[in-house]
Amino acid sequence: MSIVVITGGTAGVGRATAERFAQAGFDVAVIARSEAGLAETVKNVEKYAVRALGISADVADARQVTQAADRINAELGPPDVWINCAMCTVLAPFDAFSDDEYRRVTDVTYLGSVNGTREALRLMKPRNKGIIIQVGSALAYRSIPLQSAYCAAKAAIRGFTDSLRCELIHEKSAVRLTMVQLPGINTPQFDWARNKLDRPLRPVAPVYQPEVAANAIFNASQRNVREVWVGKTSFQSIVGHFLFPDFLDKMMAKQAWEGQKESAPITTPKPDYLDKPVEGLHQAHGRFDQEAKEKAITVDARLPGNIVLTVAGLALLALCKRYGKAR
Repeated sequence: MSIVVITGGTAGVGRATAERFAQAGFDVAVIARSEAGLAETVKNVEKYAVRALGISADVADARQVTQAADRINAELGPPDVWINCAMCTVLAPFDAFSDDEYRRVTDVTYLGSVNGTREALRLMKPRNKGIIIQVGSALAYRSIPLQSAYCAAKAAIRGFTDSLRCELIHEKSAVRLTMVQLPGINTPQFDWARNKLDRPLRPVAPVYQPEVAANAIFNASQRNVREVWVGKTSFQSIVGHFLFPDFLDKMMAKQAWEGQKESAPITTPKPDYLDKPVEGLHQAHGRFDQEAKEKAITVDARLPGNIVLTVAGLALLALCKRYGKAR
């Protein structure tokens, strides 16, 4: 029986991914903070007649992640797949961030992935097998305003992953590293994130269902692929960033600033998940079901350069059209 570990697996993409692997017959271990969220997720995963284990831990604390990994190894066995999905974010202009807020986003989103990767390698290297998947974002390449801490963390994960991959190749290790770069996803995070803006939060359109991400992550675990870009907008943003960075800076300054906010003002402040878990929203989907797409193109980032350049013109054309409409 194969075993998968998912950090941040009680809601959003992590929750959908736990279900996807359970459907495929994997035993599932989930690491997250909320005991209630873990209990719900374990109960749901067990419906697929697989073993499930929920462990309460803060991925920003390396010792807690080590303890969680030891328990998984003892109760389920060594993992075949380890997925770093835990994240948090704050939406605010940079000068509105406190030092503690910036540090917390970095500790959870970036160092949480580092801590998870360290433990995955500890359990995989002795068997010389396994795959570690970093759940990334198009924002790892193409940053947007109001999420400087989160964009920086995702870019840091990409840099860390690329460096570590080189080390594993040098060691002739069979352990594989993959990063899956996601577009805007319909998850509860937009009701959980710390919001220092004047309106409620939303993902930049177009929005995709979390099952789209879960399927891409599962498929990446079954193939020898370096990196995957999910959704047309991810492809456009990443390729466009390399070819037309100045154009995208100007476009993001306008579209992404307003595109992350709802039109109606905030009426009732909500608790956020930055320092402690928020209960009651441990589910895969957020509140954008009506607009969320259920399918997306998936691009292997190792496409030959000539194909990328051929399609880049189409990406630029689409960006120009969107920018023109926004104006």
